[in-house]
Order: sequence, then structure tokens, then C-alpha cells
Amino acid sequence: MAFSPAAEHYHGLVDMGSNGIRFSITDLSPSTARILPTIYQDRSDISLYDAQYLEGGKGPIPQHVIDKVLSALLRFKRTCEDFGLNNDQVRIVATEATREAVNSQDYRRQIETQIGWKVEMLAKEEEGRIGAMGIASGFSTIRGLALDLGGGSTQISWLVAKNGEVETSPKGSVSFPYGAAALMRLLDGAPGVHERDELQKQLAGGFKKAIEDLDMPSTFVKDAENEGGFTLYLSGGGFRGWGYILMSVHAIQPYPIPMINGFRVPIASFLPELSESTTDDSTFRISSRRASQVPAVIFLIQALTQSLPSISCVYFAQGGLREGLLFSTLSASVRSQDPLATATLKYAPVSTAILVKLLGASLPPYSDQNQANPPPTFYAHSFQTAVIHLLTAHAHLPKDICAATALRSTTTGLLASAHGISHDHRALLALVLCERWGHKLSPSDTEFHAKLQQLAGPEASWWAKFFGRVARGIGNLFPAGLVRHGDEHRIVHLQAQWRPSSKSKPLKKAGRGATDAVLSIELVDYREVIDELVRDWAEALEKVGKKKHWVGSRAEDDEDGFGCRVEVQIEKRAA
Repeated sequence: MAFSPAAEHYHGLVDMGSNGIRFSITDLSPSTARILPTIYQDRSDISLYDAQYLEGGKGPIPQHVIDKVLSALLRFKRTCEDFGLNNDQVRIVATEATREAVNSQDYRRQIETQIGWKVEMLAKEEEGRIGAMGIASGFSTIRGLALDLGGGSTQISWLVAKNGEVETSPKGSVSFPYGAAALMRLLDGAPGVHERDELQKQLAGGFKKAIEDLDMPSTFVKDAENEGGFTLYLSGGGFRGWGYILMSVHAIQPYPIPMINGFRVPIASFLPELSESTTDDSTFRISSRRASQVPAVIFLIQALTQSLPSISCVYFAQGGLREGLLFSTLSASVRSQDPLATATLKYAPVSTAILVKLLGASLPPYSDQNQANPPPTFYAHSFQTAVIHLLTAHAHLPKDICAATALRSTTTGLLASAHGISHDHRALLALVLCERWGHKLSPSDTEFHAKLQQLAGPEASWWAKFFGRVARGIGNLFPAGLVRHGDEHRIVHLQAQWRPSSKSKPLKKAGRGATDAVLSIELVDYREVIDELVRDWAEALEKVGKKKHWVGSRAEDDEDGFGCRVEVQIEKRAA
């Protein structure tokens, strides 16, 4: 057996759902527990819900299905042993299909006798709470309505997660017997238009009553009204499948971030007209089973849109029962950690704090008088920290591929498995890191870069380019990520501000970059030995402010383009 020093922090989990059984081992070592690093995962395509309806009406789970479950559990037990887990580090958690099975007690007894693990049963209300925790694990903050669609049931609740504290309805979640598999059976029994209309009215009425029963705080409702509607967070296999279908018809094609957690659509795009080919198993991440359930998911969504309060946008979440069970074991202080900073921590250079301060100093103070302010993401300490954490992470690679590898690092590279990072942050960090390494890309990578810019938008993309050039200068000055003791205030100093242009000719208009203000940067050089590096840095920053480097502007009067003029003044002072 291969034992790892980290094995004491490993947690094995069997999520025995209605549509399948999921096996995983997660490393909850303190430094990275917030992002729930997965060491091993597998899935057995055994539907305990379908197994109870093999003869038409509901019956017990057949013995041949139980034998398949036992075989899968035995394989997972051997895997856990190979990873160094003890029996007390493994949990089996079962939900509705096991809870409602005619032979549930015998089924669970066979597992405990032959495998040696006891099956934990989640009550309906607890299932909803844990599901909400799973959704919360996938985002830094959350405020909205949460729905978890399983095979046999759907849970709905309201959810607020901030600073590590997760709050849901004191009444728990409201559960409906309308999971994807269950609803397929109901639709098969309602072949006529009238029967289906009646079923949809039944669903819509149930959802309306659920919203009333959830006892949402008045401030929660008022905030949603002021913001144009509630934000809706969706989890569960059926909804995730729907998310991948929406990804396949997104305005940006191909959509550049192939992971469902954090995928966002406005409510107007939530229920598009689809061709038959987009709902079959040829769509990325849509199995034949999920494809067969698409009509049921659409039926449920139609009922939702008719019955829920005003919705502004929809987020899809990867987090479900597994993530919720793990996330709920973490302390509030660990849950409050920012996923982006946590995921990049192991790459952090020695002088992270000093370099983050230097990077942040390149941004001008926010001004109400200027429409070209950087987006809030760039001011966030966690985002600045992540950039510095990864400042030298790709330095060991051949120069030819540094920029391309950095560009892909948030989707298929270093951060691909990090849980809880939004699509916006993945796109912006990738763009910053690509620019940090000089933005020299092959044609295929250039196309991917363009897709990320489309996703981020011209304004954020230009600031990512600027921020990346600031990071490049910092990386050139401190290639080891080290600022020597005593040099904190004697190497370079940055100070940025908005000021009127010194040019006699006013800046020509171009989208939101239209402003006569200039991003002025004072770059203080204390050491003659770095004069050339500082001059090159200043030149690179000024170049990014030239019109040809603006993002999205194909012509002088292009309303979609964005950029800002940058002027850098180098001042020399004695060390």
C-alpha cells in the first residue's frame, strides 16, 4: 500500500444518490481544505430509483442490483486502503432512493455486513440543507434562491453565504417528489396535452407555495427587488446537464471554460428554443441517460419560470451532496477563505505581501468622475494575491510556451481542479497571466485568448492586459519573487492616479474608454543597476495605452472598444 503523509486528512465518501453512486477521496489538509481538493473520484451508473421500477410498479431493489452495488463498494474499499485511509475515514451517505426503498433495511444491512461500513440516511430536510452547503462551497459569496434537482426529488430554499457563514431558511428546504427520473415517469403517464397542462399547474402551484413557506427575510426580498430580481443557483445532475446544453448554444462558441461551476446565464437565455441535436448525447458532458431526461428538465424549468418570483440571472453549481457534506465539516474561518487565493497559495513567492502591495499600487484610486475605472475584481486583495502567487509559477517552462500555458492554467492547467472559482475570475486571471509572460501565442491559443476576452468584455480585458504588464515588470525585477530584507522601500515605488491629459489634442472617443483623463503612473527608481528594466517597464505600460492596444476597437469610432491612455513618469531618487 502507498501511504501518504497527508492521508490523515483524507476523507472517503460514497454519495448513494437516485441516479448514480459517486465515490471520492478528498484531501482536507488545513492549507487547502477550502477548495476541497479531490484525490480520487469515480461514478457507478447504478440508478437505485430506476431499479425499483423494473417491473412497472414500485418494488424492492432487486438482489442483482444490490450485488452490483456491493461489488462497486468493495472496489472502492480497496482503493481507500491503497490511499492509506482507515474505515473511520470513510462515509456512505444515502438519500431518497435508499430511504424510500421497500427493502431499505435489508439493503443497508447487506452493505454493513459485507463491506463493514454503515450507511447514513439523510432526512429530506437535511438533504436540502446539505445540498445548499454544497452550492455555497462553489462560490465566494452567495445570496439567492437555491434548487437541487436529484433523480427522485427537488429541494428549494433561500441561501446566503458570506464570510464563512451559511444561512438558509430556518424551516429547512422544501422537498418535492419531482426529480428528473421521477418526473420522466409522471410525463410517461400523462401523454395528452391536457394531462401535461394539469401536471405543470400542479408543479407551478407547489413551487409558489414553497416560496411562501420558506419565510424569506424582508431585507432579502427587498434587495432582490432593487437588483432586478433574485439570483437563482442550480445544482444536481439534471440541472448541470441543462447548463451544459446552454453552454453549447452560448453566444461565444466554443465557450472557453468547459466546467459547469460558476457558469452564468441571464434569465432571458435560460429557456431558449433548441434544436433536437443540442439535447442529445452528442453534446459535451450529456450522457444518453441525461439526454433522455432533458424533456423532464425542460418541463420542470417551465413550471419554475411560471411560479418563481422575478429572476435576474442563473448560476450553475457543481457542488451537491458530496461537496456539502465536506464543506459543512469545515470551520467558518476556513470556509471564509477566498478560493482563488487558497488555490494558488502553494505557488506563493517568499515576498508575497510586499509584491501584492506593489501590484495594487498600479491601480488609480476609484473616481466617481471617471467612467474608465478598473472593474472591482482588480481592486480585490484576493485577486491581486492570486496574480502574485502565480508570478513565477510558469518560469521553468520554455519561453515559447510560457504565455500559452499561463493562458490555459485556469481551465486545463494549474487551477483546473480548484473548486469555488468563478468563470469571470478564471477568464481574467488567465488574461493577466498570459500578458505577464509577453502574450506570444500560436494561432489556436490566439483564438482561445479571443474567446476569454469576449467572455470578460472589452473593459475588463484591457485592464487585464494592463495588470499583466505591471506583473511582468515586477517579475523582471524580482525573478525569484524575493525582495531582500531592507529593500522593501528602496527598489521601486509605484503611484497611480487619474489626471487630465498633457496632450494638446483631446482623446478621441471610443466606447467606455472615452475620457480626457489619463492613467498617470509615477515610477520611482532607487537603484541605477535596474535602470534598463525600469525603462523597459515604463515603455511597455505606455504602449498598452495606445489605441492599437485597446480591446475591441476595430475602428476609431468603434463604440465597443475600451482603453485608457497611460503616461509613466520615471523619477530617480537615491537609495
